[in-house]
Amino acid sequence: MGKRIFSTVLLWTIVGTSLWFFRTNGALALVAIISVLTLREFYQLMHASGYDPFDKVGMVFGGLITLGPWFHVQFGWPTHLFFPLAVIVFSVRLLGERTAETRVETVATTLFGLAYVAVMLSYLVAIIAPRPGDTISPTGRLLLALWLVIVTKFCDMGALLSGLTFGRHKMSPQISPKKTWEGAVGGVLFSMASGAAVAWFARAEFPSHLTPLVAAAIAIPIAIVGIVADLVESVMKRRANQKDSGASIPGIGGMFDLSDSIILVAPIGYFLFRLP
Repeated sequence: MGKRIFSTVLLWTIVGTSLWFFRTNGALALVAIISVLTLREFYQLMHASGYDPFDKVGMVFGGLITLGPWFHVQFGWPTHLFFPLAVIVFSVRLLGERTAETRVETVATTLFGLAYVAVMLSYLVAIIAPRPGDTISPTGRLLLALWLVIVTKFCDMGALLSGLTFGRHKMSPQISPKKTWEGAVGGVLFSMASGAAVAWFARAEFPSHLTPLVAAAIAIPIAIVGIVADLVESVMKRRANQKDSGASIPGIGGMFDLSDSIILVAPIGYFLFRLP
């Protein structure tokens, strides 16, 4: 627990410092780094599961796809074509690489990684990246992205503390034996409280419709989907027979263990914020 607390404090310090000094560019760089490192660990899990994805080129495409919304705003690139281009590239590689028994699985796991990690996290970039004629300031966009991360991670924290204190009924013992329904309820309540608090403190920069009461309400589906995302990653780790996705973050595991819940909530947050 001590290592987990230390890592959590250190990570929030890095995030806060990056946003304070580098603002939008710092946030975009963080998301891109998180996406590529998460994709790397996803591919490592696939290798451990007996598959052989095109990991190196996959990570390059992952970075491009994740930053796609920013590239589109800055340069007008048709970034919606990044993923189809990846499909073409890996389909061509499929014909001449890997064995006949693994070719289908190779392209399937490679592209699923791009869809599950890079495409989903590109919605976090879409929240952050300012647009011409914006009705919300760049600072407001940063705070919305920060709100989403705080609500998601406070659900993780609340679920852990509530589960340790009150946990009795297992949620999904075959997938994640330590998760309980009591912990899940506690996580949702933590998300609601943190969402309302951040919305109140950031009320001058948030869209007018995102009041503390509305923020608490929309934190509910975000927290629930975050819990589902955590279980999905647990399925992948069990398939690979690994406890953690990596060992780069003491007390937490790997980058995928950190970003897992954010992956599925990013597009939901984008939709609920009603951003262009």
